[in-house]
Amino acid sequence: MNPLSNVEFTLLQIIAECNQASGYDINKLIDQRGYREWANIGTTSVYAGLKKLNDKGLIEHEESGEKSGKGPMPTRFVVTEKGFRTLRDDVISSLSSSRERDNRFDLGLAALPVVEKDEAIEALRKRLDFLGETMNHLRQMYESQGGAHLPLHVRALFLHPVSLIESEQAFVSRIIHELLEEAEERE
Repeated sequence: MNPLSNVEFTLLQIIAECNQASGYDINKLIDQRGYREWANIGTTSVYAGLKKLNDKGLIEHEESGEKSGKGPMPTRFVVTEKGFRTLRDDVISSLSSSRERDNRFDLGLAALPVVEKDEAIEALRKRLDFLGETMNHLRQMYESQGGAHLPLHVRALFLHPVSLIESEQAFVSRIIHELLEEAEERE
Protein backbone atom coordinates (compact mmCIF):
# COMPACT_ATOMS: atom_id res chain seq x y z
CA MET A 1 0.00 0.00 0.00
CA ASN A 2 1.16 3.53 -0.77
CA PRO A 3 2.22 5.60 2.24
CA LEU A 4 -0.42 7.89 3.68
CA SER A 5 -0.49 11.53 2.63
CA ASN A 6 -0.07 14.06 5.45
CA VAL A 7 -3.81 14.75 5.38
CA GLU A 8 -4.70 11.03 5.54
CA PHE A 9 -2.17 10.47 8.33
CA THR A 10 -3.63 13.36 10.35
CA LEU A 11 -7.22 12.26 9.81
CA LEU A 12 -6.49 8.65 10.74
CA GLN A 13 -4.69 9.77 13.90
CA ILE A 14 -7.55 12.06 14.98
CA ILE A 15 -10.22 9.40 14.36
CA ALA A 16 -8.16 6.83 16.30
CA GLU A 17 -7.68 9.28 19.18
CA CYS A 18 -11.41 10.05 19.34
CA ASN A 19 -12.47 6.41 18.79
CA GLN A 20 -15.00 7.79 16.32
CA ALA A 21 -15.42 11.24 14.80
CA SER A 22 -17.51 13.13 12.28
CA GLY A 23 -16.07 15.48 9.66
CA TYR A 24 -17.24 18.36 11.86
CA ASP A 25 -15.44 16.94 14.93
CA ILE A 26 -12.27 16.47 12.89
CA ASN A 27 -12.35 20.01 11.48
CA LYS A 28 -12.88 21.42 14.97
CA LEU A 29 -9.82 19.56 16.32
CA ILE A 30 -7.74 20.59 13.31
CA ASP A 31 -8.59 24.23 14.06
CA GLN A 32 -7.95 23.89 17.80
CA ARG A 33 -4.55 22.29 17.32
CA GLY A 34 -3.42 24.62 14.56
CA TYR A 35 -3.02 21.92 11.90
CA ARG A 36 -4.31 24.29 9.22
CA GLU A 37 -1.32 26.57 9.67
CA TRP A 38 1.55 24.11 9.86
CA ALA A 39 0.22 21.02 8.11
CA ASN A 40 -1.65 22.69 5.24
CA ILE A 41 -4.95 20.94 5.87
CA GLY A 42 -7.99 22.71 4.45
CA THR A 43 -11.64 21.86 5.04
CA THR A 44 -12.11 20.36 1.58
CA SER A 45 -8.97 18.25 1.93
CA VAL A 46 -10.46 16.77 5.13
CA TYR A 47 -13.48 15.41 3.26
CA ALA A 48 -11.40 14.25 0.28
CA GLY A 49 -9.00 12.55 2.72
CA LEU A 50 -11.87 10.81 4.53
CA LYS A 51 -13.10 9.42 1.21
CA LYS A 52 -9.60 8.14 0.34
CA LEU A 53 -9.20 6.50 3.76
CA ASN A 54 -12.60 4.87 3.36
CA ASP A 55 -11.73 3.67 -0.18
CA LYS A 56 -8.47 2.16 1.17
CA GLY A 57 -10.39 0.31 3.89
CA LEU A 58 -8.61 2.19 6.70
CA ILE A 59 -11.79 3.73 8.12
CA GLU A 60 -15.47 2.86 8.05
CA HIS A 61 -18.40 5.19 8.38
CA GLU A 62 -21.58 4.71 10.29
CA GLU A 63 -24.61 6.87 10.97
CA SER A 64 -24.33 8.32 14.46
CA GLY A 65 -28.00 8.13 15.35
CA GLU A 66 -27.65 11.55 16.99
CA LYS A 67 -29.10 14.48 15.17
CA SER A 68 -28.75 18.12 16.08
CA GLY A 69 -30.40 20.83 14.05
CA LYS A 70 -32.13 20.42 10.71
CA GLY A 71 -29.23 18.97 8.71
CA PRO A 72 -28.69 15.36 7.72
CA MET A 73 -27.70 12.69 10.21
CA PRO A 74 -23.95 13.12 10.86
CA THR A 75 -21.67 10.40 9.55
CA ARG A 76 -19.13 9.20 12.10
CA PHE A 77 -15.91 7.47 11.15
CA VAL A 78 -14.05 4.69 12.96
CA VAL A 79 -10.62 3.21 12.25
CA THR A 80 -10.55 -0.37 10.97
CA GLU A 81 -8.02 -2.97 12.15
CA LYS A 82 -6.11 -2.43 8.89
CA GLY A 83 -6.25 1.32 9.59
CA PHE A 84 -4.72 0.87 13.06
CA ARG A 85 -1.87 -1.22 11.62
CA THR A 86 -1.23 1.35 8.90
CA LEU A 87 -1.37 4.22 11.38
CA ARG A 88 1.03 2.47 13.76
CA ASP A 89 3.52 1.82 10.94
CA ASP A 90 3.30 5.44 9.74
CA VAL A 91 3.74 6.83 13.27
CA ILE A 92 6.90 4.77 13.77
CA SER A 93 8.23 5.78 10.36
CA SER A 94 7.41 9.46 10.92
CA LEU A 95 9.04 9.59 14.34
CA SER A 96 12.18 7.86 13.16
CA SER A 97 12.88 9.31 9.73
CA SER A 98 11.05 12.58 8.89
CA ARG A 99 12.95 15.57 7.49
CA GLU A 100 13.76 18.33 9.90
CA ARG A 101 13.50 21.44 7.74
CA ASP A 102 11.94 23.23 4.78
CA ASN A 103 14.16 22.76 1.74
CA ARG A 104 12.86 25.96 0.09
CA PHE A 105 14.70 28.03 2.73
CA ASP A 106 17.81 25.92 2.11
CA LEU A 107 17.55 26.73 -1.61
CA GLY A 108 17.38 30.42 -0.71
CA LEU A 109 20.51 30.08 1.42
CA ALA A 110 22.31 28.34 -1.43
CA ALA A 111 21.44 31.31 -3.67
CA LEU A 112 22.72 34.01 -1.28
CA PRO A 113 25.43 35.13 -3.77
CA VAL A 114 22.67 36.18 -6.19
CA VAL A 115 21.50 39.06 -3.94
CA GLU A 116 23.37 41.96 -2.34
CA LYS A 117 24.38 41.47 1.30
CA ASP A 118 22.07 44.26 2.47
CA GLU A 119 19.15 42.63 0.61
CA ALA A 120 19.95 39.29 2.20
CA ILE A 121 20.18 40.87 5.67
CA GLU A 122 16.85 42.66 5.19
CA ALA A 123 15.17 39.45 3.99
CA LEU A 124 16.57 37.49 6.92
CA ARG A 125 15.44 40.19 9.38
CA LYS A 126 11.95 39.87 7.89
CA ARG A 127 12.25 36.13 8.46
CA LEU A 128 13.08 36.83 12.11
CA ASP A 129 9.97 39.03 12.36
CA PHE A 130 7.87 36.31 10.72
CA LEU A 131 9.30 33.66 13.06
CA GLY A 132 8.59 35.90 16.07
CA GLU A 133 4.97 36.43 14.99
CA THR A 134 4.55 32.71 14.39
CA MET A 135 6.02 31.96 17.82
CA ASN A 136 3.63 34.40 19.51
CA HIS A 137 0.66 32.90 17.68
CA LEU A 138 1.68 29.36 18.65
CA ARG A 139 2.14 30.33 22.29
CA GLN A 140 -1.27 32.03 22.37
CA MET A 141 -2.92 28.97 20.84
CA TYR A 142 -1.06 26.70 23.28
CA GLU A 143 -2.21 28.70 26.29
CA SER A 144 -5.79 29.03 25.01
CA GLN A 145 -5.98 25.23 24.64
CA GLY A 146 -4.82 24.60 28.21
CA GLY A 147 -1.03 24.94 28.01
CA ALA A 148 0.87 22.69 30.41
CA HIS A 149 -2.37 20.88 31.32
CA LEU A 150 -2.78 19.44 27.81
CA PRO A 151 -2.01 15.74 27.24
CA LEU A 152 1.57 15.13 26.12
CA HIS A 153 0.70 14.33 22.49
CA VAL A 154 -1.18 17.63 22.15
CA ARG A 155 1.47 19.67 24.05
CA ALA A 156 4.09 18.17 21.73
CA LEU A 157 2.22 19.55 18.70
CA PHE A 158 2.94 23.02 20.08
CA LEU A 159 6.27 22.49 21.84
CA HIS A 160 8.00 20.92 18.83
CA PRO A 161 7.39 23.85 16.45
CA VAL A 162 8.27 26.32 19.25
CA SER A 163 11.57 24.53 19.74
CA LEU A 164 12.25 24.51 15.99
CA ILE A 165 11.42 28.19 15.70
CA GLU A 166 13.76 29.06 18.57
CA SER A 167 16.54 27.14 16.86
CA GLU A 168 15.72 28.77 13.51
CA GLN A 169 15.79 32.23 15.11
CA ALA A 170 19.25 31.54 16.53
CA PHE A 171 20.47 30.26 13.15
CA VAL A 172 19.08 33.22 11.19
CA SER A 173 20.58 35.67 13.72
CA ARG A 174 23.96 33.97 13.28
CA ILE A 175 23.77 34.24 9.47
CA ILE A 176 22.81 37.93 9.73
CA HIS A 177 25.77 38.50 12.06
CA GLU A 178 28.15 36.78 9.63
CA LEU A 179 26.78 38.77 6.68
CA LEU A 180 27.28 42.00 8.64
CA GLU A 181 30.86 40.98 9.46
CA GLU A 182 31.55 40.24 5.78
CA ALA A 183 30.10 43.62 4.79
CA GLU A 184 32.35 45.39 7.35
CA GLU A 185 35.44 43.56 6.08
CA ARG A 186 34.76 44.80 2.52
CA GLU A 187 34.55 48.44 3.62
